[in-house]
Amino acid sequence: MKDSKNNTGGRNTGYFNTGNWNTGNWNTGYFNTETPVQINVFDILTNKVDWDICDKPNFIYFNLTLWVSVSKMTQKEKDENPTCDNIGRYLKKLDYKEEFKSSYDKATKEDKERIYNLPNFNAGKFFEISGIDVRVDTEQESKKQALIAKAEELLAQAEKM
Repeated sequence: MKDSKNNTGGRNTGYFNTGNWNTGNWNTGYFNTETPVQINVFDILTNKVDWDICDKPNFIYFNLTLWVSVSKMTQKEKDENPTCDNIGRYLKKLDYKEEFKSSYDKATKEDKERIYNLPNFNAGKFFEISGIDVRVDTEQESKKQALIAKAEELLAQAEKM
Protein backbone atom coordinates (compact mmCIF):
# COMPACT_ATOMS: atom_id res chain seq x y z
CA MET A 1 0.00 0.00 0.00
CA LYS A 2 1.33 3.45 -0.95
CA ASP A 3 -0.12 6.73 0.29
CA SER A 4 0.06 10.37 -0.80
CA LYS A 5 3.12 10.94 1.39
CA ASN A 6 5.05 8.31 -0.58
CA ASN A 7 4.92 5.86 2.32
CA THR A 8 4.70 2.13 1.82
CA GLY A 9 3.23 0.11 4.63
CA GLY A 10 0.58 1.42 6.96
CA ARG A 11 -0.14 3.85 9.74
CA ASN A 12 2.78 6.19 8.88
CA THR A 13 2.46 9.93 9.49
CA GLY A 14 5.85 11.01 8.13
CA TYR A 15 7.08 11.01 4.55
CA PHE A 16 8.90 8.36 2.49
CA ASN A 17 8.64 5.61 5.11
CA THR A 18 8.71 1.88 4.51
CA GLY A 19 7.16 -0.23 7.24
CA ASN A 20 4.45 0.64 9.72
CA TRP A 21 3.72 3.08 12.54
CA ASN A 22 6.51 5.56 11.69
CA THR A 23 6.18 9.25 12.50
CA GLY A 24 9.61 10.36 11.25
CA ASN A 25 10.70 10.66 7.64
CA TRP A 26 12.75 8.21 5.51
CA ASN A 27 12.41 5.38 8.04
CA THR A 28 12.50 1.68 7.34
CA GLY A 29 11.00 -0.54 9.99
CA TYR A 30 8.44 -0.13 12.74
CA PHE A 31 7.62 2.47 15.39
CA ASN A 32 10.32 5.00 14.43
CA THR A 33 10.03 8.69 15.38
CA GLU A 34 13.34 10.14 14.23
CA THR A 35 14.54 10.82 10.71
CA PRO A 36 17.69 8.75 10.17
CA VAL A 37 21.04 10.46 9.66
CA GLN A 38 22.43 7.44 7.84
CA ILE A 39 20.88 5.20 5.20
CA ASN A 40 22.05 2.16 3.26
CA VAL A 41 23.21 2.86 -0.28
CA PHE A 42 24.34 -0.27 -2.14
CA ASP A 43 24.14 -2.03 1.24
CA ILE A 44 26.70 0.29 2.86
CA LEU A 45 25.76 2.69 5.66
CA THR A 46 26.02 6.21 4.23
CA ASN A 47 25.30 9.71 5.48
CA LYS A 48 21.88 10.62 4.11
CA VAL A 49 23.19 14.08 3.19
CA ASP A 50 25.70 12.46 0.81
CA TRP A 51 22.81 10.73 -0.96
CA ASP A 52 20.67 13.85 -0.98
CA ILE A 53 23.32 16.02 -2.63
CA CYS A 54 24.74 13.52 -5.13
CA ASP A 55 24.00 14.02 -8.83
CA LYS A 56 21.64 11.13 -9.50
CA PRO A 57 20.96 9.96 -13.05
CA ASN A 58 17.51 10.78 -14.39
CA PHE A 59 17.05 7.26 -15.76
CA ILE A 60 16.56 5.84 -12.25
CA TYR A 61 13.15 7.55 -12.18
CA PHE A 62 10.64 5.58 -14.25
CA ASN A 63 7.02 4.49 -14.10
CA LEU A 64 5.81 1.01 -13.25
CA THR A 65 2.26 1.62 -14.42
CA LEU A 66 0.74 2.85 -17.66
CA TRP A 67 -2.81 3.86 -18.51
CA VAL A 68 -3.90 1.96 -21.64
CA SER A 69 -7.00 3.17 -23.49
CA VAL A 70 -9.66 0.66 -24.52
CA SER A 71 -8.86 1.28 -28.19
CA LYS A 72 -5.28 0.06 -27.62
CA MET A 73 -6.10 -2.90 -25.37
CA THR A 74 -5.79 -6.48 -26.52
CA GLN A 75 -8.80 -8.75 -26.15
CA LYS A 76 -7.02 -10.54 -23.31
CA GLU A 77 -6.51 -7.23 -21.49
CA LYS A 78 -10.20 -6.40 -21.96
CA ASP A 79 -11.22 -9.82 -20.63
CA GLU A 80 -8.93 -9.43 -17.59
CA ASN A 81 -10.15 -5.88 -16.89
CA PRO A 82 -13.93 -5.89 -17.28
CA THR A 83 -14.37 -2.38 -15.84
CA CYS A 84 -12.26 -0.85 -18.62
CA ASP A 85 -15.41 0.06 -20.60
CA ASN A 86 -16.68 2.10 -17.66
CA ILE A 87 -13.56 4.26 -17.43
CA GLY A 88 -12.26 3.90 -20.98
CA ARG A 89 -8.91 2.45 -19.93
CA TYR A 90 -7.05 0.27 -17.44
CA LEU A 91 -3.89 0.63 -15.42
CA LYS A 92 -1.26 -1.76 -16.76
CA LYS A 93 1.44 -2.95 -14.36
CA LEU A 94 4.88 -2.94 -15.97
CA ASP A 95 7.87 -5.17 -15.21
CA TYR A 96 10.42 -3.49 -12.93
CA LYS A 97 13.63 -4.63 -14.64
CA GLU A 98 12.23 -4.17 -18.15
CA GLU A 99 11.24 -0.58 -17.37
CA PHE A 100 14.57 0.11 -15.63
CA LYS A 101 16.42 -1.09 -18.73
CA SER A 102 14.12 0.82 -21.06
CA SER A 103 14.74 4.02 -19.10
CA TYR A 104 18.51 3.37 -19.15
CA ASP A 105 18.49 2.66 -22.90
CA LYS A 106 16.77 6.01 -23.57
CA ALA A 107 19.21 7.97 -21.38
CA THR A 108 22.03 10.12 -22.71
CA LYS A 109 25.61 8.96 -22.32
CA GLU A 110 26.16 11.69 -19.71
CA ASP A 111 23.13 10.58 -17.71
CA LYS A 112 24.25 6.94 -17.82
CA GLU A 113 27.69 7.93 -16.52
CA ARG A 114 26.15 9.56 -13.42
CA ILE A 115 25.44 6.08 -12.02
CA TYR A 116 29.15 5.59 -11.33
CA ASN A 117 29.20 8.65 -9.04
CA LEU A 118 26.52 7.45 -6.63
CA PRO A 119 27.82 6.87 -3.11
CA ASN A 120 29.22 3.33 -2.72
CA PHE A 121 28.37 2.45 -6.33
CA ASN A 122 28.64 -1.29 -6.89
CA ALA A 123 28.14 -2.58 -10.43
CA GLY A 124 27.28 -6.10 -9.26
CA LYS A 125 24.55 -4.88 -6.90
CA PHE A 126 23.28 -2.48 -9.56
CA PHE A 127 22.97 -5.42 -11.96
CA GLU A 128 21.13 -7.50 -9.35
CA ILE A 129 18.65 -4.67 -8.74
CA SER A 130 18.19 -3.34 -12.27
CA GLY A 131 19.17 -6.14 -14.64
CA ILE A 132 21.57 -3.69 -16.31
CA ASP A 133 25.16 -4.84 -16.54
CA VAL A 134 27.29 -1.69 -16.58
CA ARG A 135 30.40 -3.78 -16.01
CA VAL A 136 30.40 -4.41 -19.75
CA ASP A 137 30.34 -0.65 -20.40
CA THR A 138 33.24 -0.17 -17.99
CA GLU A 139 35.32 -2.87 -19.70
CA GLN A 140 34.59 -1.46 -23.15
CA GLU A 141 35.46 2.05 -22.00
CA SER A 142 38.78 0.81 -20.58
CA LYS A 143 39.64 -0.90 -23.89
CA LYS A 144 38.62 2.23 -25.80
CA GLN A 145 40.85 4.44 -23.63
CA ALA A 146 43.78 2.03 -24.07
CA LEU A 147 43.35 2.11 -27.87
CA ILE A 148 43.16 5.91 -27.87
CA ALA A 149 46.33 6.12 -25.79
CA LYS A 150 48.11 3.73 -28.16
CA ALA A 151 46.89 5.72 -31.20
CA GLU A 152 48.18 8.97 -29.67
CA GLU A 153 51.52 7.30 -28.96
CA LEU A 154 51.79 6.08 -32.56
CA LEU A 155 50.78 9.52 -33.88
CA ALA A 156 53.50 11.16 -31.79
CA GLN A 157 56.07 8.67 -33.16
CA ALA A 158 54.89 9.34 -36.73
CA GLU A 159 55.25 13.08 -36.28
CA LYS A 160 58.87 12.62 -35.16
CA MET A 161 59.72 10.88 -38.44
